[in-house]
Amino acid sequence: MPKPLQYRSGSLIYFQGDPAKEVFILQKGKVNLVYQDIETGQDVHDLVQPGEFFGVKSALGRYPREENAVALQDATIMAFTVPEFEALATANTRIIMKMLKVFSNQMRRIHNQVSSLMEKEEQNPEAGLFSVGQYYLKNKRYAQARYVFSRYLTYYPSGRNALQAAKDLETAEIAVARSGGGAGSPAAPAAEGSGSRNLTDTAKAYYDAVSLISQQKYQQAYLDFKKIVDANEDPEYAAKSSFEIGRCLFMLSRYEDCIKYYTMMITRYPKHPDLADALFFMGQSYERNNRKDQAATFYKKILSMPGDGDDGTHLKARRALKVLEA
Repeated sequence: MPKPLQYRSGSLIYFQGDPAKEVFILQKGKVNLVYQDIETGQDVHDLVQPGEFFGVKSALGRYPREENAVALQDATIMAFTVPEFEALATANTRIIMKMLKVFSNQMRRIHNQVSSLMEKEEQNPEAGLFSVGQYYLKNKRYAQARYVFSRYLTYYPSGRNALQAAKDLETAEIAVARSGGGAGSPAAPAAEGSGSRNLTDTAKAYYDAVSLISQQKYQQAYLDFKKIVDANEDPEYAAKSSFEIGRCLFMLSRYEDCIKYYTMMITRYPKHPDLADALFFMGQSYERNNRKDQAATFYKKILSMPGDGDDGTHLKARRALKVLEA
């Protein structure tokens, strides 16, 4: 029989891409479902109210979750296995009618979005972004090339050009370190690469803050990273600083704040290049607060992610999970 589950405000109930084995009904609190609009790429937020169910389509269709589910308030949630939910729906026609209404609205919205996309000229934004980076690199505008390739790897970490983009990014970073941005980049106009002058200033502030972490000056580093995020003058370094803020909170033993901050970061940057490390810090924070079941969930999530199973984060998650299960 289903049992009520308790989630604190800010907790992640499930991630986009997770296996879907259960259907949830919200008894108390509020839950936010976050996914990307297929036309604009912007985040869409669906608020779940008490008495409503969520996670139904993926569970019944047996495909991975399509959204992140986050508790906006302390929440009580009933989790049903698929057979349990099917039995409940069979005995309650109101649930079936509600499901049909929800699915009908969603299918209508998807149909409109797909129709709009089909009317537009077919484009490949991934290839376009990669080509822009290569253009800057060939013209020795290294600061702009570094910026574009880092954006490519953030948005398309498994893209067809990801390996070459990583190599080109390294080439651009070395050139920037040696020559201050390469020929032409110091005087580049703001419209080209967000302005290398701002990029350089923001990058310097970022690496100064990273240096503070190496000196164990976590509070000052936290404040400096926060300035970069609040200013938001460079999306690349704002995203990088978002990860570092969570790390500082963990180092300061502010574990609940660390969990809440990384939850917000993952919602904003679902493809953040440091996602696995953020999940590990969240697992460690739950473990420090003696919430071992939730910690194990995060370690298992890391191990289920694609990538090299022998990289540092996977190894740390595997060891941490082994200790918990001992």
